[in-house]
Amino acid sequence: MARRERPLDEGDTALLRFARDLRALREGAGKPTYRELSDRAHYSEATLSQAAAGHKLPTLAVTLAYVQACGGAAGEWEERWRAVAAELDGPRPGDQEDSPYVGMAALQPTDVNRFFGRECLVRELQTRLARRRLVLVFGASGAGKSSLLRAGLIPRWEGPVLLFTPCTHPLREYAARLARHTGTPQAPLEDDPDALRRAASDGRELLIVVDQFEEVFTLCDDEKERHRFLEALLTAARAEEGGCRVVLGVRADFFAHCTAFPGLVEALHGGQLTIGPMRPDELRQAITQPAVRAGYTVETALLTELIAQANTRIGVLPLLSHALLETWRRRRGNALTLTGYQATGGIEGALTKTAETVYGGLSASQRRVAKDLLLRLTALGEGTEDTKRRVARAELSGDQDVRLVLDRLADARLITLGVDDVEIAHEALIVSWPRLRDWLAEDREGLRLRHELTAATTAWESLDRDPGSLYRGVRLARAAEWAQAGGGATLAERERAFLDASLAAVRAERDLARRHGNRLRNAVVLLSVLLLLTAGTMTYAISGRQSAARQRDLALSQIVAGKIAGLRTTDPELAAQLSLAAYRLAPSTEARASVLASLPYPYATPLAGHTENVNLVAFSADGRTVITTSHDHTARLWDARDPYRPVALARLGGHTSSVNGAAFHPGGRLAATAGWDRTARLWDISDRRHPVELSRLGTHTGEVNAVTFSPAGDVAATVSSDRTAKLWDVTDPRAPREITTLKGHTDGVVAAAFHPGGRMLATASFDHTVALWDLARGGMRTTLTGHHAPVTWVAFARDGGRLVSTSQDGTASVWAVADGRLLGTLSGHGAFVRSAAFHPRGTTVATAGEDGTARLWDVSRPGRYRPIGVLEGHGDRVTSVAFSPDGRTILTGGDDDVARRWGYPEQWPDRPGVDAAETWLCGNVATPIGAARWHAYFPGVPYRPPCP
Repeated sequence: MARRERPLDEGDTALLRFARDLRALREGAGKPTYRELSDRAHYSEATLSQAAAGHKLPTLAVTLAYVQACGGAAGEWEERWRAVAAELDGPRPGDQEDSPYVGMAALQPTDVNRFFGRECLVRELQTRLARRRLVLVFGASGAGKSSLLRAGLIPRWEGPVLLFTPCTHPLREYAARLARHTGTPQAPLEDDPDALRRAASDGRELLIVVDQFEEVFTLCDDEKERHRFLEALLTAARAEEGGCRVVLGVRADFFAHCTAFPGLVEALHGGQLTIGPMRPDELRQAITQPAVRAGYTVETALLTELIAQANTRIGVLPLLSHALLETWRRRRGNALTLTGYQATGGIEGALTKTAETVYGGLSASQRRVAKDLLLRLTALGEGTEDTKRRVARAELSGDQDVRLVLDRLADARLITLGVDDVEIAHEALIVSWPRLRDWLAEDREGLRLRHELTAATTAWESLDRDPGSLYRGVRLARAAEWAQAGGGATLAERERAFLDASLAAVRAERDLARRHGNRLRNAVVLLSVLLLLTAGTMTYAISGRQSAARQRDLALSQIVAGKIAGLRTTDPELAAQLSLAAYRLAPSTEARASVLASLPYPYATPLAGHTENVNLVAFSADGRTVITTSHDHTARLWDARDPYRPVALARLGGHTSSVNGAAFHPGGRLAATAGWDRTARLWDISDRRHPVELSRLGTHTGEVNAVTFSPAGDVAATVSSDRTAKLWDVTDPRAPREITTLKGHTDGVVAAAFHPGGRMLATASFDHTVALWDLARGGMRTTLTGHHAPVTWVAFARDGGRLVSTSQDGTASVWAVADGRLLGTLSGHGAFVRSAAFHPRGTTVATAGEDGTARLWDVSRPGRYRPIGVLEGHGDRVTSVAFSPDGRTILTGGDDDVARRWGYPEQWPDRPGVDAAETWLCGNVATPIGAARWHAYFPGVPYRPPCP
């Protein structure tokens, strides 16, 4: 007989409530014995019994194993565990200056006792610096460049050091630092780059370290100053005797920017050092040695967990350091523990948790101040990631809320406060805090306008408010429109004063011009009156009849144009013809806008036959056949050779649940379908009207969401809600063979795409990531993170250089495949984005959204993506989109149970005029408007169909 469980202690602490609820969960599961739980959870009976004893909090792993063995919801209990851990192991009071770790901030020259793990890299940098006078250190944000330079190189340099960051005016900053070092007046140095070399030449070699060199490109808007600054550095480095050695720390995504300068290109040959992720042994040193030097220990389980999570990850060091800082604040005695670390939220969650805690502790007005401050401290990337931006204290107002928010953020080490300036502690905050990312995505153009306005205000003040430096023309119009639309609420008093002064100056100029014009017009009017009186009498009779006809035509044109907006979603072909007819009758503004709004699609041919939602649409490699899949448990084949009259060929039945995915074999004789019945199926479609099921791929333990073939056709990939992707050898489609299972996602996998070269597979998952798998090595190559909701689709461009992903966060993202950089975000859908496809030329992306539209985007210019078209015609959510191989057709599928075919112009006009629109629209009209419909819209006007 099993021994009875010992009663819990009296009380109502968080720990006892947690233990009590664990016991209740076991009771609800039928009260299995701990031996039975041990068999299910793979932990000992004693460990599981102690988990519910209420004496101490079990580890997260034990808790989840206990819960899953009892049939509980792991996600809910993980959140519950973290809340209890945070309450039991809350931050301990004490001076953070005693911490072995500095959080997100870079290590400084005084932090030698905290700098470990990069000794080999420091020696390599010293060797290169001994051979070269100019060395560039490249690394991703968070790779540890600043710490390497400041705490690694500088303390080991035997001689004077000049350390600075470029800021908004790099030449001025350099001159000021060098003047302070040499005692030379700053102005001559700033005006004469060669004077910088002479000032540095005092017989000793000076080490000039320019950290965050990318600020030359992100903060400095003056191209001339940028070139003069670079020339000054190169001049200093070229001095053979008594000169300088120069080290530049540059973020890796600004490598291309550096190659625009011949002097830097020359330095890159042998003078380049690249920082990669830390190796496990280096991570061990970086984690343990600072603690040991400060008299603390790191629990072995914690060290193992940290190395496992940080190993090979790019840019993880600030997050790791912050997590260690928060773990140190939750230490047990002098030990940093796994429980304390897990209570922080871990590497991924510690920074977010800290930021949310600080933000949550602010009042409503202080939260607005915090948002405005952090947006000011961020420089928006142009084809690169967003970066931090140093802001002068004078740019901020001095009210009490601003001072309090600065102190709170600085206390949490989210920002650093200088004597005269403020900056974000590290770009990791921009990347890792979802709330800040959402703020930055809200109105990027508005943020750029405000940054420009701030810079212009500073220039105006530096010129003693010279009227010549005020905004005028387009810049003033854009700034005024943005401020009136709500952006003005975020302006500082000095910026508002600059904008008001600009508006007042323009009004004064207009008043002066108006007075001059009035005098001139008065003279002209007196001379014109006599002529008008004479001519008016003669033309009155003639123009009366013509005017009445014109007024009638104009009124009809405007009325018809106004009716078309609602018609465009239900009958786009008729709407396009009515728009053209209204414009030809009278080229009113409304009619012209209606014609252009009809672009690019006057006609959408329906493919109707499914009885439930259409999940996917796809073309065969030759473009002659289309496959559609549906929630009605079937897939269908269609003859798509006649774009206006698609013909239903066959129904593929057999699945016992929703058919979610499908794909054509490159050879055209096979098709594959993926279903929620946990199978994928291969079909012989040599006879399109009589497909035959050949085999089933059925080893997944969850719904199969997608299937795709490799470019060579010998391998198929399936992905599933069981969090895996599987590769299959389909050389013999009647006997497919499982090759391998790809594991790594932490939630269901919903889409997959092979790289056109066949060497890589991309998978999209509800864990918010896209994974790129190296098929030659059988492992995950990299993970693309940036979406903050489940990722729903992934597709490669035909040349393989870019990849597009879609997400339930309402956006699509375009990525560089080579290095995983985010090239741009497509925002415009009002709901989840379900699918995306590249046009074969690669200049356009189509996206399908649950807002009932498919949208087209011009992605030809990196960093300058823009919307160019909207497909409206589905009566419900749009679920899938695909381009034909020749690029002249788009297919969409929707929850209205139909797929639709749309035409696409061979040459997309950048800014289409009415003539170009007329040619394209009439070229895609299948049924010209009849006389009866004409007269219904244009009574009394002779029948003239615009597209005969």
